[in-house]
Amino acid sequence: MSGSLGTNPGRLLKGIAVLVVVLAALVAAGTATAGSRERAKRMHDRLVGVPPNDEVLTAMADLIDLDTDVALLDAAELAMQTPDFYNTALKRFVTPWTNVAGDAFAPFNDYTALVIGMVRDDVPFDQVLSADMIYTGANGVVASGYSQTDNDHYEELDADDVDLSNPALFVQRTQSNLPGSQMVSSETAGIITTRAAGEAFFSAGTNRRMWRFIAINYLCRDMEDLHDISRPADRIRQDVGRSPGGDSALFANGCTGCHSGMDPLAGAFAYFDFDADAGRVVYTRGEVQGKYLINANTFPGGYVTVDDRWDNFWRAGPNSALGWRGPAPGGFGAKSLGVEVASSRAFSVCQVEKVFRQVCFRPPSSDDDYAKVQEIATVFEDQSYSLRRVFAETAVYCTEGE
Repeated sequence: MSGSLGTNPGRLLKGIAVLVVVLAALVAAGTATAGSRERAKRMHDRLVGVPPNDEVLTAMADLIDLDTDVALLDAAELAMQTPDFYNTALKRFVTPWTNVAGDAFAPFNDYTALVIGMVRDDVPFDQVLSADMIYTGANGVVASGYSQTDNDHYEELDADDVDLSNPALFVQRTQSNLPGSQMVSSETAGIITTRAAGEAFFSAGTNRRMWRFIAINYLCRDMEDLHDISRPADRIRQDVGRSPGGDSALFANGCTGCHSGMDPLAGAFAYFDFDADAGRVVYTRGEVQGKYLINANTFPGGYVTVDDRWDNFWRAGPNSALGWRGPAPGGFGAKSLGVEVASSRAFSVCQVEKVFRQVCFRPPSSDDDYAKVQEIATVFEDQSYSLRRVFAETAVYCTEGE
């Protein structure tokens, strides 16, 4: 046995050293794999809300092990192929936008369906306030077809657990071609002209509510955040008193802050109403709804709405910081107003902030968080307004280093 390890102490020690290095490398590799699987699980949980199956977990972990920007995003994309991302996570994400109370458990409806379909098909999300688009179940998938007067079709899709990730079961259509539509393609405006939005935001009131909830959900600003008393008051309607309670200072320093900007924007909805008795959105082309002309004696010298023109007075003053970049500061109808809102920098940042809260389970709070929100907002714009990409980018960031 001359020359064997057993008779050569030096070679024995060297062999032991090599074995230790190999074992250490194997342990390190095993740790990296375990870490990648854990990160994959966290990423899947945050995006989808349920644990991945072993096949998906392994595929995601393998991508994460590659440790490249593309591979990490691919891992997130793989998680989002899980039907629960659409059927549960996105449904709960979007549904609060569809009602005044912000109820995530309100019935599934055409507003929520439109956003889910846009994410699934990677439709540029800057069209969400302007597209002639709707998503419904395919013909025959449920007993009830789409109706302008009830929500039965969507509630049946929900009750039957129809897979919204399946393009054969859940399909894109045009709003203008739906049975009973009163609008042509140039008059539809994405979620604004869905039945659910009409029921929530065009019902009763004076249609100012529609603008308020567009601002909340797509600019991440409520009216107090937009308050600006420096804008001209010439588009404030007749139903707003100029001396409320006998004090004109209240109008100058309070009422104008919202109404001087909101009223000219809400002019875009002048032909819309929601008929509660018929259960449908009503569109009266060329005819201003009576709600725009109520309480004219409150201040007869106020603005009289004669058409659906809108003007964005907030392009100047403090609210210019929202980064308005639309083709014009004014126009006619809901569609062009939707383009104005979705062209703004605030729109892009708002969508990222909402996704951040959803995926990270917290709002952005640190300098790094705020910088990442801005970075992802730029990616959002550069990548054809892909909201799915925003989910992926955010999931990668929020599972990094955990």
